[in-house]
Amino acid sequence: MKTKYLLLFIFPILLSCSNDNDEDYQNVPIDFKVPSNFPPVAYNFANNPLTEKGFELGKKLFYDGRLASDGTVSCGFCHEQETAFTHHGHTVSHGVDGAVGTRNTPSIQNLAYQTTFMFDGATNHLDLQAIIPFTSPIEMNGDFNKALAMMKKDPEYRKLFKSAFTDGLINSENMLKALGQFMVMVTSSNSKFDKFRRNEGGITLSTTEKEGYAVFNAKCASCHATDLMTDHSFRNNGLPVNPAVNDVGRYRVTELAADLYKFKVPSLRNIEKTAPYMHDGRFGTLEAVLDHYANGVENSTTLDPVLKQNGKIGIVLSVQEKEQLIAFLKTLTDYEYLTDKRFSEF
Repeated sequence: MKTKYLLLFIFPILLSCSNDNDEDYQNVPIDFKVPSNFPPVAYNFANNPLTEKGFELGKKLFYDGRLASDGTVSCGFCHEQETAFTHHGHTVSHGVDGAVGTRNTPSIQNLAYQTTFMFDGATNHLDLQAIIPFTSPIEMNGDFNKALAMMKKDPEYRKLFKSAFTDGLINSENMLKALGQFMVMVTSSNSKFDKFRRNEGGITLSTTEKEGYAVFNAKCASCHATDLMTDHSFRNNGLPVNPAVNDVGRYRVTELAADLYKFKVPSLRNIEKTAPYMHDGRFGTLEAVLDHYANGVENSTTLDPVLKQNGKIGIVLSVQEKEQLIAFLKTLTDYEYLTDKRFSEF
């Protein structure tokens, strides 16, 4: 059955004014800076202008386990900053009451440049994306009415909603906008590679890293394009299907046969920190990932054309090229992003 996310209508827009006189509305804007080596943003800031209080509210919501049905599973439970907002060590996500999902937790970074979200592109609006994990029975299993009722009783939430939005309303629309403001600000742009690309501080790549960059450009960059390290497309990368789950990927959303087993191309930024890999977390190391592309790609009618060229399936990679690639991929680790207190819970 076709999966439909009628995100605009899945929840009521519950209106509730706050009568607190703690703080008048102050629209203190945040300037979103686009790094010189990045493409233009895709997010429409005019529809949800960034403000200091909006960001602060979004951060509080992101780390608040009370939004979940069991009172403990927050967004930050699966999206841990020190591992690029992934769930390190877990093949798939874990939710309320020990529930186990079917997909690996994706990284939160550079969402301002994306137009689709989730491994299957289930939604195309960042401000609505949070509805899916929030309401999923195997993730947060949240209820908007209960969450809003909790926030209306919380003095800090009342103060933040009042100062973050002109109407001051504690409702689902403002809740989602605040989460969007926090997530859109989570940017990774200061890795060694970024500074090399921008000619900052005399940063250079080692010989092995440069060799890896050359291999990357020749054999990886058609999918992992631009300095975002992804073209945001959906592709079948030849993973053998797990019959116990039979995750059909993008087909789940579109019901187009051409989309069977296609998943969104993830960014390679901070990949050193985001194991395990693939949509189902089947590979625990970068070496295993490269071994898959060299020797494990499975042919199918929807296998991406870049993986079946010149009559060969997969990507030809020597042992030396794999070592060079991994050396290069480690230059994509952004330690400033991994430790930036603006995004930290504490």
